[in-house]
Amino acid sequence: MQIISRSLMVFVLSLFSAAALAQNDGLANAILDVQHQWAHIHYQLDEDQQETAFPRLEETIDALIKQYPDRADPLVWKAIVLATHAGVKGGLSALSMVRDARDLLEQAEKIDPNALNGSIYTTLGSLYYQVPGWPLGYGDDKKAEVFLKKALAINPTSIDANYFYGDFLYRKGHYLEALSALEKAMHAPGRLDRPLADEGRRKEIQAVIAKIKDKT
Repeated sequence: MQIISRSLMVFVLSLFSAAALAQNDGLANAILDVQHQWAHIHYQLDEDQQETAFPRLEETIDALIKQYPDRADPLVWKAIVLATHAGVKGGLSALSMVRDARDLLEQAEKIDPNALNGSIYTTLGSLYYQVPGWPLGYGDDKKAEVFLKKALAINPTSIDANYFYGDFLYRKGHYLEALSALEKAMHAPGRLDRPLADEGRRKEIQAVIAKIKDKT
């Protein structure tokens, strides 16, 4: 005996698909808003203003994490915001923040390692080469290189992945390789929905290139 007709089943499945699509669209729009707020705070506000603005943005992302507990994207962006905020704050409290950022990224990796086109590994890599090593922190250049290369394998034209890899190589004294990565970052395709982030990142790229040229 057929309990549910084929047409009814198709209809029910279509409702589930539409609901999933609406949820995805809602999260995508929310993440884009977070990205815009982060770029505004990071590139347009002074440090005192950032100290006030970053915690508010972190609260916004916490609400998204609760609303979308099975999605990696909010976890990744909470980690990015915490890491950026830590860079402004400094001191021992910053070490606690970067540990939380790493833990969030590891949690996101278990949900979807390819989330946001490799941003998990870009951010992990940037943390591992910028955070102090033992006994203060967990910094580790070998792990940093592994994660940054993993990010580039996922998204080889990424402005962020190439920038952080170039900055990592510069700090290691590998200037020619660093320049190559930074030039790729400079010529990365623009993100039409994130012009302020691209503009700010290119200024950071140019700053590292200028440091390399001073040394060579």
